[in-house]
Amino acid sequence: MQMFLSLRMFTFLCCLLFIANSAPKSYASNTSQEFQYFCDEKNITLDIEGNYTTNSTYHTNLNTLLSNIVNNKEIDYGFYNFSYGDFPNRVYAIGLCRGDIKTDQCRDCLNQSRANLTAVCPNRKVAIGWYDDEICMLRYSNRSIFDRMDNGPAYYKHNDNKTKDLNEFNKKLNDLLNGLKSKASSGDSKSKYAVGNFSLSDFDHVYGLVQCTPDLSGTDCEDCIAQSIERIPKDCCKDDIGGRVVRPSCFLRFETSYQFYGETAYRRPPPPTSPPSSGSGGKSHNSLIIAITVSIVAVIVIVIIFTRIYQRKRKQRKSRSNEDDTEDIKIVESLLFNLDSIRDATNDFSDDNKLGQGGFGAVYKGILSDGQEIAVKRLVSSSCQGDVEFKNEVLLLAKLQHRNLVRLLGFCLEGRERLLIYEFVPNKSLDYFIFDPTKSANLDWESRWRIIEGIARGLLYLHVDSRLRIIHRDLKAANILLDEEMNPKISDFGTAKLFAIDQTHSDTNKIVGTYGYMAPEYQFFGQISIKSDMYSFGILVLEIVSGEKSGGDRHRENLETLTNFVWRNWKDGTVTNIVDAKLNNCSQNEIMRCIHIALLCVQANEADRPTIDTVLLMLNSHTVPLAVPSEPAFLLNSSWDYVSMETRSNTSTNRPAQESVNEASITKPYPR
Repeated sequence: MQMFLSLRMFTFLCCLLFIANSAPKSYASNTSQEFQYFCDEKNITLDIEGNYTTNSTYHTNLNTLLSNIVNNKEIDYGFYNFSYGDFPNRVYAIGLCRGDIKTDQCRDCLNQSRANLTAVCPNRKVAIGWYDDEICMLRYSNRSIFDRMDNGPAYYKHNDNKTKDLNEFNKKLNDLLNGLKSKASSGDSKSKYAVGNFSLSDFDHVYGLVQCTPDLSGTDCEDCIAQSIERIPKDCCKDDIGGRVVRPSCFLRFETSYQFYGETAYRRPPPPTSPPSSGSGGKSHNSLIIAITVSIVAVIVIVIIFTRIYQRKRKQRKSRSNEDDTEDIKIVESLLFNLDSIRDATNDFSDDNKLGQGGFGAVYKGILSDGQEIAVKRLVSSSCQGDVEFKNEVLLLAKLQHRNLVRLLGFCLEGRERLLIYEFVPNKSLDYFIFDPTKSANLDWESRWRIIEGIARGLLYLHVDSRLRIIHRDLKAANILLDEEMNPKISDFGTAKLFAIDQTHSDTNKIVGTYGYMAPEYQFFGQISIKSDMYSFGILVLEIVSGEKSGGDRHRENLETLTNFVWRNWKDGTVTNIVDAKLNNCSQNEIMRCIHIALLCVQANEADRPTIDTVLLMLNSHTVPLAVPSEPAFLLNSSWDYVSMETRSNTSTNRPAQESVNEASITKPYPR
């Protein structure tokens, strides 16, 4: 029966992803008949149970999801990434087959993996396994594992035999794997896979293979493989004629004298090619005549149809406008909540359900009749914004869909009540953890780094990837919410500024946001750009690394801002004074790099600050060089000292009022 282990035995590694840094083991290549697994009892960092009970909702969702993967006959490129169920029992899974494995064999392998993985890791919420020779990988978790690079858990195999000419072998192997790395990372969302070989002597060839999960970005794929290549002389197979480094997000393998892979199963569609040119002079002459004739005919046809298109242009524009309006009306209607249902969900906005109070209104926890948990922001009634503007802004927020942004579920507009209904994020805001001496102990460096990266990815969506460029204008620790897995979600878009996609700057007389996070050019002159958010991001990173508020009591007692404190220690070479004492035993290189990047973001001259896509590149690739930061804004005894702040602030408020586009906000804005 197929449910039993075949002669090509199943090689497994299963464990919770939070033990990614556990010391991996190395196995000789002749142990392919074995399988290894690690199963931890619970996620120690968040104290969440790592087991599910038999026949529970999670167990049912897991079985359904794995069944959907192995029975999927529409995917023919060997990569499956699906999720199933609702929080807290949502299950995420990835199935990946080696690039040379055919579709039917791939599904058989995943089906076999499903049976064996659930057997060797019973009742575990998080598991990962590789079938013999890594022909397929199956992985599932109770947290999202999509679009992210995970380096661990990892395992290594090697061939004990040594090569004769070490220098030639190692150089050629390194060149081969680095070439395959570049080729695989340039793949598409269906396949990031590359194979190749080189000749070692007249008789031997060395064959290499690299592959990433296709949901990775090209940069993440390249970094994952690069880090795997670095492990070859350290943990895997120094000077050996064969070896492999296997990780959740990528793997590589090389062997000498035999080709261990077959013909590539999935090939990307080739780009369109031009017709071949003729080598004959007569044919070239005829081709030229044909080309000229075709061009003349094409011009005549274009002139004829242009007139008709011009005549229909206004009608088409009007038709599109009506269609867009109709679609927007449908979206708004689908987002509309009944006031009575929200009152029932929040127990009539009782104080027991109150989550917090902000400048724009109170936030309440609610539970809808179907059991869904929500967060309801009850806006202050002093807003002068009209109903149409309110609905337009709700429509904009509803279209912002990203895992690092809090999702707007709907709104309510009845009488004097204006309510915004968001997804409920259980772990409160970042400031609740990072500035509390007790709770901050639960945020190790891995968690803090993940929060920094998540905030950056959310900003990348707002600044670059969304249909319209959005400047948040109030990025701070209190507006970063943390989900059940401590992943960050940017919230509170009440002060957000809408830019056209090619717009870079804007001016305003309404200065909104939070002092300590506002860029100088914005706070004093009302100049808004994406670099305003980058300044706030830099302050956030410094707070996360140091555990200190940007205007914390410790610094205010001696009139020293957080940026002043960091810059002074940076110049003096005492950077360790900046780091939260709870992180002393953590990755110093990564922490120092984050401080360096933050200082680049808080430079006084906005033109010197990096954009968010550059910041993400610097965070995820240690090979990208960092510029030398110049003096930050808001330093004592600098061009942005407290005297000049006061003077310039007064000057800015006296300049003539000027309306700015899209200035309307959900509530009447004021600094808070």
